[in-house]
Amino acid sequence: MATDENTASGCSSGSCASGGGQGMAAKIQEQIIESSLAKIKHKLLVMSGKGGVGKSSIAANTAVALSRRGFRVGLMDVDLHGPSIAGIMGLKGLLDVGEDHFAIPKAFNDNLKVVSMQSLLQNGDDPVIWRGPAKTGVIRQFIGDVRWGELDFLVIDSPPGTGDEPLSVAQMVPGAKALIVTTPQDVALADVRKSINFCKAVNLEVLGLVENMGPFACPCCGKTIEVFKSGGGRRTAAEMGVLFLGTLPFEPQVVKSSDEGKPLLNEAAETPFARELNAVVEKIVQRFQ
Repeated sequence: MATDENTASGCSSGSCASGGGQGMAAKIQEQIIESSLAKIKHKLLVMSGKGGVGKSSIAANTAVALSRRGFRVGLMDVDLHGPSIAGIMGLKGLLDVGEDHFAIPKAFNDNLKVVSMQSLLQNGDDPVIWRGPAKTGVIRQFIGDVRWGELDFLVIDSPPGTGDEPLSVAQMVPGAKALIVTTPQDVALADVRKSINFCKAVNLEVLGLVENMGPFACPCCGKTIEVFKSGGGRRTAAEMGVLFLGTLPFEPQVVKSSDEGKPLLNEAAETPFARELNAVVEKIVQRFQ
């Protein structure tokens, strides 16, 4: 950033006026964010200690399941470097902007609105090369400059780990609660413990832990198959003093439906994964009451 004598001195009328203008703009943005959040009853941050555990598919299907129960739901994808929510939800194109200059979320159904970084890119294959402050800024815009309206739930899909994005949400969204997703193997569980300790450090309440890709019945013989061991999520939850919400079985149909842009929970499919995730969603609703 270029500097001049006024800025360097820090005491001229020019720099004071500039600083005052910036301060006023920041204050107005804070008020807009507070106004937007005041219209949202419950905020759910979906986290994982590492990638590849199915976090985004669970965030998407959780939002769909809540909307099918009649709740007004927003789904906000703050995985800025690897956004996948728009693809999972089958949403294409850029966000529209209303006459009030607020962005209009993509409508998945009558009860579910979606915002993703993918919907801001002219070319979906373009990389997002940003440092922390830029990422924090766009998350602020996702909250304050989007016409969310009145919502019962805002489901926020964050990137893996404990970096800028979940930290920004924890600091920016009072009352948010974390849903942590893991798989049963040891390497994932080690990272989950870090996620739980992150939540404790930033005073973000952990709603519960979900174990994904758990044991499933072989479609041929019915024998139980464990791809990533079993029971690790339940043990970790007990050790770390958080609620264990349930185990979701490994199910290839989840991958297929996500690739097709048709979330499994929107199909009212009576599959083991759908049944177990609906049970988890019911516990989530009860925990917010």
